[in-house]
Amino acid sequence: MRSIRSTRQRSRGSTELNIAPLIDMVFILLIFFLVTTSFVKESGVEVKRPAAQTAEEQKTTLIIGVTSANRVYMEGKPIDVRAVQAHVERFALKNPGANVVIAADKESRSGTVIQVLDACRLAGVRDVAVAASRPG
Repeated sequence: MRSIRSTRQRSRGSTELNIAPLIDMVFILLIFFLVTTSFVKESGVEVKRPAAQTAEEQKTTLIIGVTSANRVYMEGKPIDVRAVQAHVERFALKNPGANVVIAADKESRSGTVIQVLDACRLAGVRDVAVAASRPG
């Protein structure tokens, strides 16, 4: 009878769970996901993009939004159309070879979109595109 009790007492005391390797693994996964995550800059406004048969997905660096009320947004902040060139010049200096995408609402005036496009080109950025979505 003693041998059974002593075996039970010994087995109760030795049940430990070592979670140090588990914590190490979680931190390694966290670092992996942080390093491999790509962050996309958005214009900061919701726009309804017009459909285009030739729409292509591109990696973008800077997105400028034009709403249906013809307001211009950059990185979530409203800016004046006349200030677009200065903002894009500063951005292009920090990011050589940068590209710009203009996400214009389909209800926005083409004149405002052309002003933004012209300001981007005057700022020295040659790779400027207008965002569209594929139909369907």
